[in-house]
Amino acid sequence: MNKTGIVRDQRYMNHHMGDYHPESPKRLEAIYAMLEDSELKGYLKEVSVRRAERDELEMIHTSEYVDEIAATAGKSSTYLDPDTQTSEGSYEAALLAAGGLCEAISMVNAGELNNAFALVRPPGHHAERARAMGFCLFNNVAVGARFAQKIFDIHRILLVDWDLHHGNGTQHSFETDSSVLYFSTHQYPYYPGTGAFGEVGKNDGEGFTVNVPLSVGCGDGEYVAIFENILRPIAYEYQPELILVSAGFDTYKDDPLGGMKVTPEGYAGLTRSLMDIAAACCEGKMVMTLEGGYHVQGQAASVKRVLEELSGLKNITTAEFEGQANERVLEHIVSQVGKVHKKYWKI
Repeated sequence: MNKTGIVRDQRYMNHHMGDYHPESPKRLEAIYAMLEDSELKGYLKEVSVRRAERDELEMIHTSEYVDEIAATAGKSSTYLDPDTQTSEGSYEAALLAAGGLCEAISMVNAGELNNAFALVRPPGHHAERARAMGFCLFNNVAVGARFAQKIFDIHRILLVDWDLHHGNGTQHSFETDSSVLYFSTHQYPYYPGTGAFGEVGKNDGEGFTVNVPLSVGCGDGEYVAIFENILRPIAYEYQPELILVSAGFDTYKDDPLGGMKVTPEGYAGLTRSLMDIAAACCEGKMVMTLEGGYHVQGQAASVKRVLEELSGLKNITTAEFEGQANERVLEHIVSQVGKVHKKYWKI
């Protein structure tokens, strides 16, 4: 069994963006209920939750932007973009989301945990340096990466984003920096419109952004094969010291905002692929954070399968997905990534 940590706190429910908004407290309510009612209870270690410090946020965001979000505290509703608004408790929830993830990263790097999953909201990967967008306030995973580098003197972080939507804010945070390798699978063309094959980073970061844009309809076989055939060889060459994951579950087969076909078993396969990479490269050190996912029960079932893999309660193999991928689709994807990245990586 692994020592697997979870970040959870009822104060994440105090962030509201309207009665009919898909990014609602119900997402975490279902996950937290699953944790209490399933065989996982008793196998997961609670991570202490804290607010992110201002200097931690400012490693990614401008001081003016942090002030802008702080000014929403206590106000019933503030619109930040057409899709993103805040309520009285949103600022605190956002601080706790970023801070909770940083605490999980601390515990994994200190050896107190093998891995961890920050079950937090609001999500973060769309948040830009000075702009909220796409339901996101602070870019939790980007803040976590900079925190890990500063506190633990880590020089190579692999940041994997399997959310349905491209993590524009995360990519922009690190696109000139080779110390963070950003790998994203996402539905394309789709919101936010970024993440084409040719977006590979700039200057010192050229080649350290790997985008895998996908057409609708990809399922377990395609996703696991992409991780095994594209991500694994790149990761082995890069040799990360820590793996961070933006784990969005809007690629779930019945998600109302998506067009993908991933099942809970597929998420288990992706988790196992990443755990194999982490075991080979960085003593298993991996921390996930929740991003999107809007089929409430499907997301809870998928998170359960991820946690079963992380904790060692179950052990799926990536070989179980062989033969499930559409070979024509997979060959096209691998070919396109290869054309762009063969000058950077041995793929």
